[in-house]
Amino acid sequence: MPPPSVRPHRSPASPAPRRAGSLVWFRRDLRDFDHAALAAAIEDGGPVHCAFVLDREILDALPAREDRRVEFIDGSLRELDASLRARGGGLAVVHGHARDAIPALARELRVAAVHANRDYEPAARDRDGAVARSLGEQGVAFHDHKDRVIFERDEVLTRSGTPFSVFTPYRRAWLAALAPAHLAPHRVAPAAGVLAPPSSSRDAGVPTLESIGFRRTDLASLGVTPGMSGGRALFASFRRRIHRYREARDFPARDGPSGLSVHLRFGTVSVRVLAAFAHARSLEPGGEGASAWLSELVWREFYAQILWHHPHVVGHAFKRDLDTLAFPNDPARFDAWRAGRTGYPLVDAGMRQLARTGYMHNRLRMVAASFLVKDLLVDWRMGERHFADTLIDFDLASNNGGWQWAASTGCDSQPWFRIFNPVTQSERFDRDGAFIRRHVPELSALGPDEIHAPWTLSPALQQARGVVIGRDYPAPIVDHVRARADALALYGRARGR
Repeated sequence: MPPPSVRPHRSPASPAPRRAGSLVWFRRDLRDFDHAALAAAIEDGGPVHCAFVLDREILDALPAREDRRVEFIDGSLRELDASLRARGGGLAVVHGHARDAIPALARELRVAAVHANRDYEPAARDRDGAVARSLGEQGVAFHDHKDRVIFERDEVLTRSGTPFSVFTPYRRAWLAALAPAHLAPHRVAPAAGVLAPPSSSRDAGVPTLESIGFRRTDLASLGVTPGMSGGRALFASFRRRIHRYREARDFPARDGPSGLSVHLRFGTVSVRVLAAFAHARSLEPGGEGASAWLSELVWREFYAQILWHHPHVVGHAFKRDLDTLAFPNDPARFDAWRAGRTGYPLVDAGMRQLARTGYMHNRLRMVAASFLVKDLLVDWRMGERHFADTLIDFDLASNNGGWQWAASTGCDSQPWFRIFNPVTQSERFDRDGAFIRRHVPELSALGPDEIHAPWTLSPALQQARGVVIGRDYPAPIVDHVRARADALALYGRARGR
């Protein structure tokens, strides 16, 4: 310490710089148009900083280091960052824990508020609560906004003020409540200089997949284009064939679905834009296809509000009494189902499509789920987890709702005594076997009347076709008639208790 005579002069402490502007925390909304949080931050006045957290709380829990979802996010972030930079801003991308990273960024940037679009999953709600509390200790406001749904939380209720648990009346109430304001896009048109570029310490761009511990997958070879451009291209294609949607959607060999589920999952498209188009087209002559697709968007919101009002469905049956179902959970049966080696061609085709592409046609999701639970007697939660690990469009609310529907444990579910017959489903929805041949090529030599139940062919015909059951393709892992009886008994005992 210097003697008093040479002690350096200290000027009076200057006041800390005032907090100004906002931080927009992107999550499941990787676009820079019709974006509720971004629009609100711009309206508050600049500077507006933008950030995304590659959240280790989520990434470290993934089962594999090659994950198509992470690669989809990577491509979408790069496009979003480029688009924001073209408007004078940019995206700060942090690899860390969001609970710590967002408060740290807010402190570093000295913003007055953090804006984010609302997430309805229990773990996300817990995370956001922790972030809001931490920000509050700094004197920073946390504002969350409705963006990924048209109606949320308590906005559509029964006449008695309770949440809906049956889809059809929910859909009627949803449509009755719909007004132009619900479909109006959020205006995102910042004045020059409002969007702030990342600070020099945060301007490294989007980190490579390798730098965060992941490897590139096969998205390009599968024809999956991430980002806003991918969503725009798919939507443009679907608009030209939406009139065929009602008739084509259940047939996996046809180009029936929109293909937009992964873009809805990560918000590279706007649900308001999609719903506005579908609603307007549904009111026109020949609008049955658009009406059917709009119903699928409503199903998505139905399951989101179920998750919001009944978070116990994560890990438990919506119908609490059916938590007592005593599934045998034969591991060999579960492994055969996952591998697409059950001996039932349509089920195997769907499971192989999932393994090869990270996608499964919606009709086949129902068939495969019903088969696992009610033919193989494996707990629906094991199937739900496998889909969660594998689907590129995985959404907790929709995945959980779909599995509980198939398992008859959920709200508005398939009645417990109705069990899909995998052969009947195959004959009805893949009549000529085109989808089966695409994904189970060892059956490609079989004709349309042979491919759905190849074990019924005579040994001589199997030899002639080059498809010997037990050698070239597995025998059925269970007999459906007997398995159905076992499932009815299992459910009957649980209901009796």
